[in-house]
Amino acid sequence: MASGRSITLALEIDWLSRLFSVDMGIDLGTCNTLVCVRGEGIVLNEPSVVAVRKGTNIVLNNGEAVGFAAKDMLGKTPGSISAVRPLKDGVISDFAVTEAMLGYFIKKVNGKSTRIFGPRVVIAIPSGITSVEKQAVYESAERAGARRVYLVHEPMAAAIGAGLPVAEPTASMIVDIGGGTSEIAIISLAAIAECESLRVAGDDFDEAIANHMKRVHGLLIGEQTAERIKIEIGSAAPTGPEMKMDVRGRDMKSGLPRKIEVTSQEIREALSEPVGLIAEAVVRVLEKAKPELAADLVDNGITIAGGGALLRGIDKVFHQATGLDVKIADEPLSCVARGTSNYLENLDLFKDTLESDADSV
Repeated sequence: MASGRSITLALEIDWLSRLFSVDMGIDLGTCNTLVCVRGEGIVLNEPSVVAVRKGTNIVLNNGEAVGFAAKDMLGKTPGSISAVRPLKDGVISDFAVTEAMLGYFIKKVNGKSTRIFGPRVVIAIPSGITSVEKQAVYESAERAGARRVYLVHEPMAAAIGAGLPVAEPTASMIVDIGGGTSEIAIISLAAIAECESLRVAGDDFDEAIANHMKRVHGLLIGEQTAERIKIEIGSAAPTGPEMKMDVRGRDMKSGLPRKIEVTSQEIREALSEPVGLIAEAVVRVLEKAKPELAADLVDNGITIAGGGALLRGIDKVFHQATGLDVKIADEPLSCVARGTSNYLENLDLFKDTLESDADSV
């Protein structure tokens, strides 16, 4: 009898908590953090950057120097302030700052006064993450105010968000190119059959451009300038008329500001190495696939998600490397976030079918 009352009480508490809290999926990315709320879609998309007092974990502006406000400070801070990115290669590199950043985003979405209970949160993590790194993500979210935390692997979340038939008995292949990692996976029957987590992604594209500018033109540029070059004229394969743009930086010899003109062709050459590494990883995953799964992919092809999917011509590179049809997912930047939200909406289904690929710690 007492047990029955306990179950009823637990159900009532869970019902009330859902009524007075919000459920959210979080794509905790190296470059950007996206939050998707059940029934509302993407409600937050901000850079994963925090401004702190140098040598401490104290966030500036009473904990408000997070996201866009902090990214504007990158490369421009005085000696007493550091604008830091607390995630590296898709995993937490600074636990305390990540906790502060997550807390800021969760409070911003959950509301400071209108919600009684903390939210249930699903967070996407790289498939190659270690148990220690996984525990760090879980504890950061819990300390930041989450009532309950679920972890799901990024390629699975990306595939769900891209609308691939992950639960059906057919192979779906997803290549999720984020800021810190590229997640490549073949999924069938709601499980990851083959996968590889490669720590080469969007940040490496930016670094390759910055190194090219230094080596070829003797010009030092910051990471925001490198990213802007990638977005404006970057490409992985020829896609049309070549483009040009002016780039400003500091001359390595004179130390003075200088402006030069660069072409999309030379930027494409600078990007060839990191793009080639990702293409090689895609081929490796295909080579490990079982024959029946490989046969399915002849018809189903490859889907690219993540910010890297926006690099012009990257689908052509993967097609040339594999011979398969390659398509870019709709709204590739938000695929993982949408997938985490969908996971939470269908938690009972996915907890049963994705037990080996998603962990509720």
